[in-house]
Amino acid sequence: MEWIPCGSGHELSIQDGAVVARNSKGRVLKSVPAAAKKTREWEDLDAALVFLHQHDAEAGDAVQRWFLRSLPVPRALLAAVWPDEAWRSWLTDLVVSTPDGRLAGFLRAADADGLGVVDLDGESVRIDAERVLIPHPAIIPDLDDLREFAAELSLSQRFDQLFREVHRPDPANAERTRLTDWSGGAFDQLRFATGRAASSGFKVSGGYAVCPVYEDGALITARYWIGADAPDYETETGDLHWVRSGDPVPIGQVGPVAYSEGVRMATRIYAGRKPDKTEGA
Repeated sequence: MEWIPCGSGHELSIQDGAVVARNSKGRVLKSVPAAAKKTREWEDLDAALVFLHQHDAEAGDAVQRWFLRSLPVPRALLAAVWPDEAWRSWLTDLVVSTPDGRLAGFLRAADADGLGVVDLDGESVRIDAERVLIPHPAIIPDLDDLREFAAELSLSQRFDQLFREVHRPDPANAERTRLTDWSGGAFDQLRFATGRAASSGFKVSGGYAVCPVYEDGALITARYWIGADAPDYETETGDLHWVRSGDPVPIGQVGPVAYSEGVRMATRIYAGRKPDKTEGA
């Protein structure tokens, strides 16, 4: 972004997600001087920065919805948002597949003529599918090989897709409706548990951290008990289970994406518990 004179003897700009200042000699300062912060130019740039951060977060949230809901994304939509830097940063190098489940490659470009991808042979090609999916790694075949291939090409994803944690169910638990592997995690205050959930991207409802996933066209929600007392009360985590239309679902009937995401949620929150004095003793 260009430098804007602000009337305090300084110039302002936005760089790397922050407002920065330079003096009359062109030297970029470690912090923005108080005098510059009192100018209209500072206020305008600060407001623009807030908007850009919000816009960036909204773009990331949209990509996550497409991912967790297995939504076919119109090629025309990708072409429309691709010129936007925020959108492009979230979409670049995502693995995309055609609606029939065939992997197309790593997304590199999108315009009215098609999508540019690096295919699984390392070649740059274009695909003209009207819609594409952003598949979850739990359902990507030969996942380890694809991860190795991506590493060889030095591909980097801002959105956590290809190298996302993948958890698979134990067949011995097929008839069970709840898992207790992450029960008993103690937190000095409930607010610490809810904060852990929020910082990991999960909402809390009725004492549960929840993770809704659309799989095979139906909504299934993973629920992990973290407590429902006052925020400053001690709490302890409970079981993890999945519900569909309010009814518990046996583990064996939970799809691979919903299972993996539910366990991912529980493990992330449980990892923030206070240390057990008996652990490592």
